[in-house]
Amino acid sequence: MPRNTFLALLSLPLALTACGTPQERCISRHTSEYRAVSKLLDEVEANLERGYAWGERAVESDRLTQCRRVHRAKDGSIRVAYRPCYVESVDIQRYRIPIDPATETRKRDNLRERQKELAAKAQASVQACKAAYPE
Repeated sequence: MPRNTFLALLSLPLALTACGTPQERCISRHTSEYRAVSKLLDEVEANLERGYAWGERAVESDRLTQCRRVHRAKDGSIRVAYRPCYVESVDIQRYRIPIDPATETRKRDNLRERQKELAAKAQASVQACKAAYPE
């Protein structure tokens, strides 16, 4: 058996384990909306606490660096030379976004209600997944 094939077969159980057990996949699949609403609720509550929201934007810029240039000399040897050059760089910049506290409060209240509705469904789904896929 070739070495690469052997290594690939050895890593197969690790790759399958990384996906989770059938019970974990079932629970994850059936509670995704609850987790999404909970995450949004946490974000809205943090915005209200801070008084502003965070936004992100990509900022492009050029930065000076050393570029390598490989060329062949007249005698046939390969020469490496370095020269300054500009390379495009993209950075993510965070910035503050003003919020309307009244709107954020209504959003928080609606998300809390939705989270309460989904909590019962999520709990029932978790129990069903545990019954269907005991560990």
